[in-house]
Formats: sequence, C-alpha cells, structure tokens
Amino acid sequence: ESRLKEIGAGGLSGKPLKNRSNEVLKYLRSGFKNKIIIGVGGIMTTKDALERIHSGADLIQIYSGFIYQGPQLIKNIKKELKNS
Repeated sequence: ESRLKEIGAGGLSGKPLKNRSNEVLKYLRSGFKNKIIIGVGGIMTTKDALERIHSGADLIQIYSGFIYQGPQLIKNIKKELKNS
C-alpha cells in the first residue's frame, strides 16, 4: 500500500501518462532488478516506445497509440529496435 501511495493509483490513459509512466517505470526497475516489467501508458510514437525500453521495460504494451496510429506504429517500432 505504501508503494501505491508513493507512485499513484492511475485512472488515465494515453498521452497524458507519458512522463509519469517513465517515472514509475524507472522507480520500479530500481527496486526490481530481476523481474520482468511491462512499460505501459502514453506510448504514442516510436520514440515513446524506445523511452520505455531505455527506462527499464522488458516489454511494452501499446493501446492508445495503436488505435490512433494503426499497425504502422508496430512496424516502425520494430524497425527502430533493429537499428538501435
């Protein structure tokens, strides 16, 4: 419960979550070195996806970005991951 108070309870989706999602992800990664963490919230672009991975995500979940950008977003992320 204390961690939930510290990082917040949620209630939003999409782009407004971008910065907070990265903050929470970094916080979780610092405490859970050997756990798989899924980066979520506000992944609207390839850059957003790469930020989640660089912030410590092992996997990412894309919802709003997929709705607004379509399958091309997935292709672009895959391409960028291959190039990085």
